[in-house]
Parts: sequence; structure tokens; C-alpha cells
Amino acid sequence: MSRYLIYPAMLLAGVFGFLLHAGMASAQELEPRTYSASPIGTNFIDVGYTRLTGDVLTDPSLPITNVEATINTYALSYVRSFGLAGHSASLAVGLPYVDGNLRGSVIDAPTELHRSGMGDMRMRFGFNLIGSPALTPEEFARRTPTASLGVSLTIAAPTGQYSPDRLVNISTHRWAFKPEIGISKPMGKWFLEASAGVYFFTTNHDFYGGNVRSQDPLATVQLHGGYTFHPGFWIAGDVGYVDGGGSSVNGVSKADRQSNARYGLTLSAPLGRGWQAKLALSNGLVTRIGGDYKSITFAVQYRWFDRRSNGI
Repeated sequence: MSRYLIYPAMLLAGVFGFLLHAGMASAQELEPRTYSASPIGTNFIDVGYTRLTGDVLTDPSLPITNVEATINTYALSYVRSFGLAGHSASLAVGLPYVDGNLRGSVIDAPTELHRSGMGDMRMRFGFNLIGSPALTPEEFARRTPTASLGVSLTIAAPTGQYSPDRLVNISTHRWAFKPEIGISKPMGKWFLEASAGVYFFTTNHDFYGGNVRSQDPLATVQLHGGYTFHPGFWIAGDVGYVDGGGSSVNGVSKADRQSNARYGLTLSAPLGRGWQAKLALSNGLVTRIGGDYKSITFAVQYRWFDRRSNGI
């Protein structure tokens, strides 16, 4: 008897697990203005919602067809900017909640899966090397914008919902680290941004069934170009590309190496004193494996300044 007839749900579960992790990963997100300057002593609270819908492209050798997914992510994050060695820097922390459904046919048998729970916490440290001195809000308002070059380190901690008795989990149950470099160039009311980074993953030694799962590094590149109508009100076009990230279980490689590109549009608008709203749309441009999904994100942000903004 074929092993595909014995484990149809497990086959679809493996695809679902891959898509959940890809959908939550920052590697797939298109985020403009990440390396733009901010005055020190600025605090941000952000509440966001992202919905992913679309088809899932799988290994053609698997008997899985007509796979569709819907993933909803709710996220709460906090960001603080400060001065470090005369330059601007920032710290950010975010916590997601994920709810997802996957439908497909395994050997022509309809199968559906659902998972929901807390996702892995993400932290990011950013430091501007060139062009972004540590300025108070008053000094920042009087500055002449210039090009800036920055670096960052993003860390994903295995804090989310996970059980080794389940093949599909919200958490990946391993650490991920992404060093990145980015540049931001203002040109009057226009701006250009570019960034490049690589995700490195530790090994999950408690994968389903007592197995060991590892993943190759995943390279990411993003390009953004936009126009600022007035402070806080801007629009940007976005393009992103990821390559690599193939996984293996007990040293046996899986056919899930990514080589995917996405494009999108982001609009940010002020709602009132200290309040900001963002709407982002994106779609798959080239998808060789994983989720060929449409994405919509809506977020509301509140910003406030410290009474005294001193660097460290």
C-alpha cells in the first residue's frame, strides 16, 4: 500500500506548517521606512492585523492538489528610539496571535486543518551608522534630511504555542536571527530605500515524532520607493525577494527551498495628534514553493515623546 494512502492528513499538515511559518516570517513582509530617521526619545505602540489568502504551491511529486490557505495574524508591538554613541538607534518587540485554515485534496480526498494560538515573539535592534545623528524632537524638526545607512538584528524567540505531539504548530520551536543592512535616501518629497539580510535558524531537536528539523539560511532583499505628501502622509511601492531556507528532517532534505518574489503598495496617513494608520497590500510576483498569497495589513499606531530625550 502506498505511504500516501496511510498519511494523507500528515502530508497536508506538513504543507500547512510550512505556510504558517512562511506567513508569519518577516522575510515575507514588505516594510518601507524601516531605516528612516526618528528623533530620540520617541515611543510607538502599534496594533495590526494581517490577512493572507491564496494557493499553496507544493512539491509536484506529492499527491496534494487544490491547496488553499487563509491565515489571520493579530500583532501588538512596541518601538523606542534612543541615542547611542552619537547616533540614533531603536529597540522593538512584537507579539503575534495567529489563526489559520488550510484546505486541499490528498489522493482526491478533501482535507482541512485549523490552528490558532500565540506566535513567536520578535525583537529588533536597529542602529544608524551614517546620516542619522541622535537628535531631540526639536532638533529633528529643524534638520535637513540626508541619506542614512543602518544595520539591524532581528531575533525570533520560540515563545509561541508548540507541542511535539502535533505535526502542525504555530511556533517553530527554534531561534531565528536576521542581521540586515539598509539605506534610506530622501529626494525632496520622494524617497528610496533598500535593504538586504539573511535569516539564520537554530535546530528544532523536538520536532514531531522525536525527529530533528533544521533549515538552511534564507536571504532577503527589499526595495521601496515612495512619495511624502506631508509629514506622516506618504505612499510607497514595494518589491521583495527571498531565496533559500530549504529544510531537512534527520538530515534528509525536503523539496521546499524558496525562491519567491512579492510586490505591494503601502499607504500611511495621520489620524490626529500622535495617531497614525497604515494600509498595506501585497501579492505574489514569482512563487516557486510555498504560499502564493494575497496579503492585506491594517495597523494603527500611537506615538509619544519622552519629556527629556537624552542619549546614552
